[in-house]
Amino acid sequence: MSDWTSLATGQTYPPGTLYVVATPIGNVADLSLRALHVLGLADAIACEDTRNTGQLLSRVGLQRPLLAVHEHNEREAAGRIVERLTAGERIAYVSDAGTPGISDPGARLVEAVRAAGLKVVPLPGPSAAVTALSVAGDMLEAGQGRFTFVGFLPGKSKARADAIDKLASLDHAWVLYEAPHRIADTLAALAAALPPARRLLVGRELTKLFEEAPVLTVAAAPAWLAAEASRGKGEFVLVVEGAGSAERDGADAPDAEAQRVLKLLLAELPAKRAAKLTAAITGAKTDALYQLALGQRGDGDSED
Repeated sequence: MSDWTSLATGQTYPPGTLYVVATPIGNVADLSLRALHVLGLADAIACEDTRNTGQLLSRVGLQRPLLAVHEHNEREAAGRIVERLTAGERIAYVSDAGTPGISDPGARLVEAVRAAGLKVVPLPGPSAAVTALSVAGDMLEAGQGRFTFVGFLPGKSKARADAIDKLASLDHAWVLYEAPHRIADTLAALAAALPPARRLLVGRELTKLFEEAPVLTVAAAPAWLAAEASRGKGEFVLVVEGAGSAERDGADAPDAEAQRVLKLLLAELPAKRAAKLTAAITGAKTDALYQLALGQRGDGDSED
Protein backbone atom coordinates (compact mmCIF):
# COMPACT_ATOMS: atom_id res chain seq x y z
CA MET A 1 0.00 0.00 0.00
CA SER A 2 1.35 3.44 -0.88
CA ASP A 3 2.54 5.80 1.78
CA TRP A 4 -0.18 8.42 2.40
CA THR A 5 2.12 11.25 1.39
CA SER A 6 2.23 9.94 -2.19
CA LEU A 7 -1.53 10.45 -2.43
CA ALA A 8 -1.08 14.18 -1.86
CA THR A 9 2.25 14.78 -3.59
CA GLY A 10 1.12 13.18 -6.84
CA GLN A 11 -0.57 16.43 -7.84
CA THR A 12 1.17 19.61 -8.99
CA TYR A 13 0.91 22.66 -6.71
CA PRO A 14 2.10 25.61 -8.81
CA PRO A 15 3.67 28.71 -7.24
CA GLY A 16 1.93 32.06 -7.41
CA THR A 17 -1.31 30.40 -6.31
CA LEU A 18 -3.73 30.97 -3.45
CA TYR A 19 -4.85 27.68 -1.91
CA VAL A 20 -8.17 27.91 -0.06
CA VAL A 21 -7.99 25.14 2.52
CA ALA A 22 -10.87 23.72 4.56
CA THR A 23 -9.89 22.89 8.15
CA PRO A 24 -11.64 20.81 10.85
CA ILE A 25 -14.77 22.10 12.55
CA GLY A 26 -13.74 20.33 15.74
CA ASN A 27 -11.92 17.03 15.28
CA VAL A 28 -8.36 17.62 14.06
CA ALA A 29 -8.32 14.14 12.52
CA ASP A 30 -10.68 15.47 9.83
CA LEU A 31 -7.86 17.50 8.25
CA SER A 32 -7.35 15.99 4.80
CA LEU A 33 -4.10 14.57 3.44
CA ARG A 34 -3.97 17.27 0.75
CA ALA A 35 -4.58 19.98 3.34
CA LEU A 36 -1.68 18.72 5.44
CA HIS A 37 0.58 18.66 2.40
CA VAL A 38 -0.36 22.14 1.15
CA LEU A 39 -0.12 23.73 4.60
CA GLY A 40 3.41 22.35 4.88
CA LEU A 41 4.28 23.42 1.32
CA ALA A 42 2.98 26.99 1.57
CA ASP A 43 5.40 29.88 1.96
CA ALA A 44 2.91 31.42 4.37
CA ILE A 45 -0.57 30.72 5.72
CA ALA A 46 -3.15 33.49 5.75
CA CYS A 47 -5.67 32.89 8.50
CA GLU A 48 -8.65 34.36 10.31
CA ASP A 49 -6.98 34.12 13.73
CA THR A 50 -3.24 33.49 14.02
CA ARG A 51 -3.61 32.02 17.53
CA ASN A 52 -6.22 29.50 16.46
CA THR A 53 -4.32 28.46 13.34
CA GLY A 54 -1.05 28.34 15.29
CA GLN A 55 -2.58 25.81 17.65
CA LEU A 56 -3.85 23.70 14.74
CA LEU A 57 -0.43 23.67 13.07
CA SER A 58 1.24 22.77 16.37
CA ARG A 59 -1.06 19.79 16.80
CA VAL A 60 -0.15 18.40 13.37
CA GLY A 61 3.58 19.17 13.72
CA LEU A 62 3.84 22.09 11.27
CA GLN A 63 5.41 25.54 11.58
CA ARG A 64 4.72 28.19 8.94
CA PRO A 65 4.66 32.02 8.85
CA LEU A 66 1.16 33.28 9.59
CA LEU A 67 -0.63 36.30 8.08
CA ALA A 68 -3.77 37.68 9.74
CA VAL A 69 -6.68 38.03 7.30
CA HIS A 70 -10.01 38.58 9.03
CA GLU A 71 -13.27 40.44 8.39
CA HIS A 72 -11.84 43.77 9.61
CA ASN A 73 -8.72 43.82 7.42
CA GLU A 74 -9.51 41.46 4.55
CA ARG A 75 -9.49 44.06 1.80
CA GLU A 76 -6.14 45.59 2.85
CA ALA A 77 -4.52 42.23 3.59
CA ALA A 78 -5.60 40.94 0.19
CA GLY A 79 -3.40 43.54 -1.52
CA ARG A 80 -0.34 42.36 0.39
CA ILE A 81 -1.08 38.72 -0.41
CA VAL A 82 -1.47 39.52 -4.12
CA GLU A 83 2.01 41.07 -4.04
CA ARG A 84 3.49 37.93 -2.51
CA LEU A 85 1.68 35.68 -4.98
CA THR A 86 2.91 37.83 -7.87
CA ALA A 87 6.44 37.24 -6.57
CA GLY A 88 5.88 33.48 -6.93
CA GLU A 89 4.94 32.43 -3.42
CA ARG A 90 2.36 29.83 -2.53
CA ILE A 91 -0.12 31.13 0.04
CA ALA A 92 -2.69 28.96 1.82
CA TYR A 93 -5.78 30.56 3.34
CA VAL A 94 -7.74 29.03 6.23
CA SER A 95 -10.54 30.30 8.44
CA ASP A 96 -10.95 29.33 12.08
CA ALA A 97 -12.94 26.21 11.20
CA GLY A 98 -14.57 24.67 8.16
CA THR A 99 -14.50 26.01 4.63
CA PRO A 100 -13.36 29.63 4.12
CA GLY A 101 -15.87 32.00 2.56
CA ILE A 102 -18.87 30.10 3.97
CA SER A 103 -20.05 32.46 6.75
CA ASP A 104 -16.34 33.14 7.23
CA PRO A 105 -13.89 35.61 5.67
CA GLY A 106 -12.27 34.67 2.37
CA ALA A 107 -14.56 35.89 -0.41
CA ARG A 108 -12.86 39.29 -0.77
CA LEU A 109 -9.42 37.71 -0.75
CA VAL A 110 -10.39 35.23 -3.47
CA GLU A 111 -11.90 38.03 -5.57
CA ALA A 112 -8.78 40.18 -5.26
CA VAL A 113 -6.49 37.32 -6.27
CA ARG A 114 -8.65 36.50 -9.30
CA ALA A 115 -8.83 40.16 -10.30
CA ALA A 116 -5.02 40.23 -10.35
CA GLY A 117 -5.02 37.37 -12.85
CA LEU A 118 -3.66 34.86 -10.35
CA LYS A 119 -4.80 31.31 -9.72
CA VAL A 120 -7.05 30.15 -6.87
CA VAL A 121 -7.25 26.45 -5.96
CA PRO A 122 -9.82 25.09 -3.47
CA LEU A 123 -9.00 22.17 -1.18
CA PRO A 124 -12.36 20.72 -0.07
CA GLY A 125 -13.00 19.46 3.41
CA PRO A 126 -15.12 19.99 6.51
CA SER A 127 -18.19 22.21 6.42
CA ALA A 128 -20.59 22.44 9.36
CA ALA A 129 -23.60 22.94 7.08
CA VAL A 130 -22.92 19.89 4.93
CA THR A 131 -22.03 17.81 7.99
CA ALA A 132 -25.44 18.53 9.54
CA LEU A 133 -27.29 17.97 6.26
CA SER A 134 -25.67 14.56 5.86
CA VAL A 135 -27.63 13.31 8.90
CA ALA A 136 -30.85 15.24 8.22
CA GLY A 137 -32.45 12.22 6.57
CA ASP A 138 -35.69 12.82 4.72
CA MET A 139 -35.71 16.49 5.67
CA LEU A 140 -33.24 16.89 2.81
CA GLU A 141 -34.70 14.16 0.61
CA ALA A 142 -38.18 15.70 0.74
CA GLY A 143 -36.83 18.79 -1.01
CA GLN A 144 -35.22 16.62 -3.71
CA GLY A 145 -31.80 17.41 -2.32
CA ARG A 146 -32.28 21.17 -2.37
CA PHE A 147 -31.54 23.35 0.62
CA THR A 148 -31.05 27.02 1.44
CA PHE A 149 -27.99 28.05 3.39
CA VAL A 150 -28.86 30.99 5.62
CA GLY A 151 -25.75 31.32 7.79
CA PHE A 152 -26.40 33.40 10.90
CA LEU A 153 -29.78 35.02 11.49
CA PRO A 154 -29.86 38.69 12.53
CA GLY A 155 -29.06 39.31 16.18
CA LYS A 156 -31.95 41.67 16.96
CA SER A 157 -35.27 40.02 17.75
CA LYS A 158 -37.43 41.93 15.24
CA ALA A 159 -35.00 41.38 12.37
CA ARG A 160 -34.62 37.73 13.33
CA ALA A 161 -38.40 37.22 13.38
CA ASP A 162 -38.74 38.90 9.98
CA ALA A 163 -36.04 36.66 8.52
CA ILE A 164 -37.74 33.52 9.85
CA ASP A 165 -41.09 34.64 8.43
CA LYS A 166 -39.51 34.90 4.98
CA LEU A 167 -37.93 31.45 5.28
CA ALA A 168 -40.96 29.70 6.76
CA SER A 169 -42.68 29.04 3.42
CA LEU A 170 -39.67 27.45 1.69
CA ASP A 171 -40.58 23.98 0.42
CA HIS A 172 -37.13 22.61 1.20
CA ALA A 173 -34.79 22.50 4.21
CA TRP A 174 -32.84 25.54 5.38
CA VAL A 175 -29.63 25.61 7.38
CA LEU A 176 -28.66 28.07 10.11
CA TYR A 177 -25.53 28.64 12.16
CA GLU A 178 -25.90 29.86 15.71
CA ALA A 179 -23.66 30.85 18.61
CA PRO A 180 -24.18 29.56 22.17
CA HIS A 181 -25.20 32.93 23.60
CA ARG A 182 -28.04 33.23 21.05
CA ILE A 183 -29.26 29.66 20.63
CA ALA A 184 -32.08 29.92 23.21
CA ASP A 185 -33.49 33.05 21.56
CA THR A 186 -33.30 31.48 18.12
CA LEU A 187 -35.04 28.26 19.14
CA ALA A 188 -37.75 30.31 20.85
CA ALA A 189 -38.19 32.43 17.72
CA LEU A 190 -38.49 29.33 15.52
CA ALA A 191 -41.06 27.82 17.90
CA ALA A 192 -43.09 31.04 17.85
CA ALA A 193 -43.09 31.41 14.07
CA LEU A 194 -43.38 27.87 12.68
CA PRO A 195 -46.05 25.17 12.95
CA PRO A 196 -45.35 23.22 16.17
CA ALA A 197 -44.88 19.89 14.39
CA ARG A 198 -42.24 21.24 11.97
CA ARG A 199 -39.05 19.25 12.47
CA LEU A 200 -35.65 20.62 13.35
CA LEU A 201 -32.23 19.00 13.54
CA VAL A 202 -30.07 20.58 16.24
CA GLY A 203 -26.41 19.88 15.53
CA ARG A 204 -24.30 20.77 18.56
CA GLU A 205 -20.51 20.44 18.78
CA LEU A 206 -20.41 18.36 15.59
CA THR A 207 -17.33 16.09 15.27
CA LYS A 208 -16.32 16.84 18.88
CA LEU A 209 -16.42 14.62 21.95
CA PHE A 210 -19.90 15.67 23.12
CA GLU A 211 -21.57 16.09 19.71
CA GLU A 212 -25.33 15.76 19.42
CA ALA A 213 -27.71 15.91 16.47
CA PRO A 214 -31.24 15.19 17.70
CA VAL A 215 -34.25 15.72 15.46
CA LEU A 216 -37.01 17.51 17.40
CA THR A 217 -40.14 19.47 16.64
CA VAL A 218 -39.76 23.21 16.84
CA ALA A 219 -42.25 23.14 19.72
CA ALA A 220 -40.08 20.73 21.73
CA ALA A 221 -36.67 22.27 20.93
CA PRO A 222 -36.63 25.07 23.58
CA ALA A 223 -37.45 22.61 26.36
CA TRP A 224 -34.79 20.19 25.09
CA LEU A 225 -32.18 22.95 25.28
CA ALA A 226 -33.23 24.02 28.78
CA ALA A 227 -33.28 20.45 30.14
CA GLU A 228 -29.48 20.34 30.57
CA ALA A 229 -27.17 23.31 31.14
CA SER A 230 -24.43 21.73 29.01
CA ARG A 231 -26.66 21.84 25.93
CA GLY A 232 -26.32 25.61 25.74
CA LYS A 233 -22.57 25.37 25.19
CA GLY A 234 -20.73 24.97 21.91
CA GLU A 235 -21.43 25.88 18.31
CA PHE A 236 -24.74 25.02 16.65
CA VAL A 237 -25.98 24.11 13.18
CA LEU A 238 -29.74 23.92 12.70
CA VAL A 239 -31.49 22.19 9.81
CA VAL A 240 -35.12 23.30 9.59
CA GLU A 241 -37.58 21.13 7.71
CA GLY A 242 -39.15 22.75 4.67
CA ALA A 243 -42.84 23.57 4.52
CA GLY A 244 -43.23 21.28 1.52
CA SER A 245 -42.60 18.21 3.66
CA ALA A 246 -43.87 19.47 7.00
CA GLU A 247 -47.29 20.63 5.85
CA ARG A 248 -47.89 18.91 2.49
CA ASP A 249 -50.41 16.49 3.99
CA GLY A 250 -52.60 19.47 4.81
CA ALA A 251 -53.20 20.99 8.23
CA ASP A 252 -50.76 18.72 10.07
CA ALA A 253 -50.37 21.44 12.66
CA PRO A 254 -53.18 21.35 15.25
CA ASP A 255 -55.52 24.33 15.03
CA ALA A 256 -56.35 26.57 17.98
CA GLU A 257 -59.29 24.42 19.15
CA ALA A 258 -57.22 21.23 19.07
CA GLN A 259 -54.44 22.94 21.01
CA ARG A 260 -56.99 24.12 23.61
CA VAL A 261 -58.40 20.61 24.09
CA LEU A 262 -54.93 19.11 24.27
CA LYS A 263 -53.87 21.57 26.96
CA LEU A 264 -56.90 20.64 29.09
CA LEU A 265 -56.31 16.91 28.72
CA LEU A 266 -52.59 17.20 29.45
CA ALA A 267 -53.47 18.42 32.93
CA GLU A 268 -54.93 14.97 33.68
CA LEU A 269 -53.42 12.49 31.23
CA PRO A 270 -50.02 11.34 29.90
CA ALA A 271 -48.94 12.92 26.61
CA LYS A 272 -49.69 9.95 24.37
CA ARG A 273 -53.18 9.40 25.77
CA ALA A 274 -53.97 13.10 25.69
CA ALA A 275 -52.90 13.27 22.04
CA LYS A 276 -55.02 10.26 21.04
CA LEU A 277 -58.10 11.56 22.81
CA THR A 278 -57.66 15.05 21.38
CA ALA A 279 -57.37 13.56 17.89
CA ALA A 280 -60.60 11.63 18.42
CA ILE A 281 -62.40 14.76 19.62
CA THR A 282 -61.09 17.31 17.12
CA GLY A 283 -59.95 15.32 14.09
CA ALA A 284 -56.40 16.70 14.28
CA LYS A 285 -53.50 14.37 13.50
CA THR A 286 -52.34 12.24 16.44
CA ASP A 287 -48.61 12.47 15.62
CA ALA A 288 -48.67 16.27 15.45
CA LEU A 289 -50.62 16.45 18.70
CA TYR A 290 -48.21 14.08 20.42
CA GLN A 291 -45.17 16.12 19.37
CA LEU A 292 -46.89 19.28 20.56
CA ALA A 293 -47.73 17.59 23.86
CA LEU A 294 -44.10 16.61 24.40
CA GLY A 295 -43.03 20.18 23.78
CA GLN A 296 -45.56 21.54 26.24
CA ARG A 297 -44.46 19.03 28.84
CA GLY A 298 -40.79 20.01 28.27
CA ASP A 299 -39.99 16.37 27.67
CA GLY A 300 -38.42 14.97 24.50
CA ASP A 301 -39.02 11.33 25.50
CA SER A 302 -42.10 9.14 25.46
CA GLU A 303 -43.68 8.75 28.85
CA ASP A 304 -45.97 5.85 28.02
